[in-house]
Amino acid sequence: METRTLGRTGRPVSVIGLGCWQLGGDWGEVSEDDARAVLHAALDAGVSFLDTADVYGDGRSERLVGAVVAERDDTDDVVVATKAGRRADPHVAENYTPTALRGWIDRSRTNLDVDRLDLLQLHCPPPGVFADDEVFGALDEFVDEGAIAAYGVSVETCEQALSAIARPNVASVQIIANVFRQKPFEQVMPAAVAAGVGVVVRVPLASGLLSGRYTKTTTFAADDHRTFNRGGEAFDVGETFAGVPYEVGVEAAQEVAQLAPEGMSPAQLGLRFLLDQPGVTTVIPGARNATQVAGNVGAAALAPLGGELHGHLRGIYDASIREHVHDRW
Repeated sequence: METRTLGRTGRPVSVIGLGCWQLGGDWGEVSEDDARAVLHAALDAGVSFLDTADVYGDGRSERLVGAVVAERDDTDDVVVATKAGRRADPHVAENYTPTALRGWIDRSRTNLDVDRLDLLQLHCPPPGVFADDEVFGALDEFVDEGAIAAYGVSVETCEQALSAIARPNVASVQIIANVFRQKPFEQVMPAAVAAGVGVVVRVPLASGLLSGRYTKTTTFAADDHRTFNRGGEAFDVGETFAGVPYEVGVEAAQEVAQLAPEGMSPAQLGLRFLLDQPGVTTVIPGARNATQVAGNVGAAALAPLGGELHGHLRGIYDASIREHVHDRW
């Protein structure tokens, strides 16, 4: 699989990674056997970037990732990225203290069963954290100590991404981008390229909308965030369907699906669209089974979409989606 350098880490990672939120929770039930099968399928297919977090299943995702990576003999080049900060209660900037950060990092090292984290990302921190020199100074100290190899920031807004990119030792930013969230391509990706910062794209298929499989009557499990967070009841609404009202998204996704060339699924179209964007390092779709992993990985082997198709996708965004998301994030 094609690899790209993950910003200031200097490490090559596969352009299609694996988002491991689903393996922890908030997407309906995923058994341990199914979760392990997804991880093995991804690694077998050449995926070398796994993204998890300490709050995914209260550490379940980290533990599963750590166990599978450890039991294989072909994972020396795999980068495991995790996140910290959402364990703060309440989730306010004042609770991002050096002591708290150390505790979160140590907990993740235990869950992943490693001495040093490959990449520690602040997990969509409160706005005040971005201007807090003490937080970033502590992260620098953790790098010097060897507790983490590098650090980045997972963000909600483009403004936050630009603030993180301006920090001299931030290795990467993680942001939502997809056919329905195109604002990051305007400033964030160019700024990241100029600074040598990697860009990890999450929610690449708008929580599955861009697979083209959903209708207005599709239902999701009660413990799936696509049921319980549609209005932002549990966390930022942008994490669910990319912040697009569900009915609007379904209609627009059907338009997108009709543009998929022969031999390319709607989901692969959405992923290839992202891989074509300058500045994108890796894209991290989730998966519930090995078949979905294979489909996602297949997008990396497809040819770029071409200007005309990109123009059509931009047109759908401008006509149906922009008003709902562009000025919010």
